[in-house]
Amino acid sequence: MPSAILRSALADPGLRPLPERAARLLEDLDAPPRLAAHLRAVHDVAAELVEWARERHPGLAVDAEAVLFGAATHDIGKVLHPAELSGPGAEHERAGHALLRERGVEERLAHFARTHASWDGLGVGIDDLLVSLADKVWKAKRVPDLEQRVVEALAAASGAEEWQVFMDLDDVCDRLAAGADRRLAFQSAYPVGGTESTA
Repeated sequence: MPSAILRSALADPGLRPLPERAARLLEDLDAPPRLAAHLRAVHDVAAELVEWARERHPGLAVDAEAVLFGAATHDIGKVLHPAELSGPGAEHERAGHALLRERGVEERLAHFARTHASWDGLGVGIDDLLVSLADKVWKAKRVPDLEQRVVEALAAASGAEEWQVFMDLDDVCDRLAAGADRRLAFQSAYPVGGTESTA
């Protein structure tokens, strides 16, 4: 049974709720509350990016369900590697992908756990790039090379000039980054472990 603090991290107001399937997985795994809060923060930004991309680039083939589920579960492997919640490490990437697949999550939705930090690799599509971008900009981190990859993908799909796409993406990233303090405070309100007090 999930801890009360985990349930709070999944249900408290302030950020969009996770997709039901992702929330159930976190409950079944009794995930650390801070992880659930982090996933909500990244998912919240991913939802904004998907809405923006649909509005500004309606011809772009974005799998919104995959992007949102990917953002909601990209770090799920940290359930198995909890030291990576507060320190560096990449063990959670493969572990998270394997965990999702073992739990019956199809590859279309599970692969983000493995690829969210590999946005500069071959075969990375716009869905992967949006999850990677959300995982950076939620805390106001700007990564020029990642943003350039997003610009190139959007320009290629829409036929728009890269400079115009860059300006539009820069505007939305600035707007999203402006909410970083609120999202960081939300995440910090929940403990890394499930039995600690949030006070």
